[in-house]
Amino acid sequence: MANFEELSKAVLSGNDNQVVSITKSLIDSGTDLLEIINQGLIAGMDIVGARFKRGEMFVPEVLMAARSMSAGINLVKPLMSETDIPSIGKVLVGTVKGDLHDIGKNLLAMMMEGAGFTVINLGVDISPEQFLEAAKEHKADMIAMSALLTTTMVAMKDTVELFVEDGLRDKVRIIIGGAPISQEYSDEIGADGFAPDAATACDLAKSLLAK
Repeated sequence: MANFEELSKAVLSGNDNQVVSITKSLIDSGTDLLEIINQGLIAGMDIVGARFKRGEMFVPEVLMAARSMSAGINLVKPLMSETDIPSIGKVLVGTVKGDLHDIGKNLLAMMMEGAGFTVINLGVDISPEQFLEAAKEHKADMIAMSALLTTTMVAMKDTVELFVEDGLRDKVRIIIGGAPISQEYSDEIGADGFAPDAATACDLAKSLLAK
C-alpha cells in the first residue's frame, strides 16, 4: 500500500512514472483526493522549495520535481469538482514586454500551482495592456512579473502605472522578480514586493494574499 511519504519522495526525485503509479494506487484505494494533493504531492514540492532556497537543489532538478508533481495533480483534479479544489488565490504569471526568457517564470508557475494557487501562465513578451486585460478577464488577485534584461525592467514600471491609472491597483497585488530586479526597484515602482527566486516568490505571494 503506497503512502504519502513515498509520493513526496517520488516528487522530490522527479520520477514521473513513480508519481503516477503511486497516485493511481492511492486513488484506487479510496484515499481522500485532497489529502493526496496536500500531504503527498504538495508536501513533496514544499521540501523541493526549501532545498532550492538553501542551494541544495538546482533549477533543472526543481523543474523535474514540479513536472512530476503536475503529473500527479493532473490525475487527481479531474476526479474533483471545482468547489473541492481550494485555491489560495488567482495569480497571473508572465515575462514583461520585450523579454523572451521563460525558465524562471515557468518554474514559478509550477511552484505556485504546487503551493495551491490557481495560476494563469500568460507567457513571454507581455505588454502592460495585456496584463491589465488578463487581470480583468480572470479576476486575478495577483500578478507576478519577471524580467531578465535591464532594458525590459521599465515595462514593470509601466504595468504598475497602468493599473494605478485604471483604478485596479488596490485590488491586485503585484510582485516582480528576475536577475536585474531588486527590492529597491520594487519600492521605486510601487510594486508589492520582490523575490530573488521562485521558492521565495511563493512565500511572498502567500503572505501578501493572507493579509
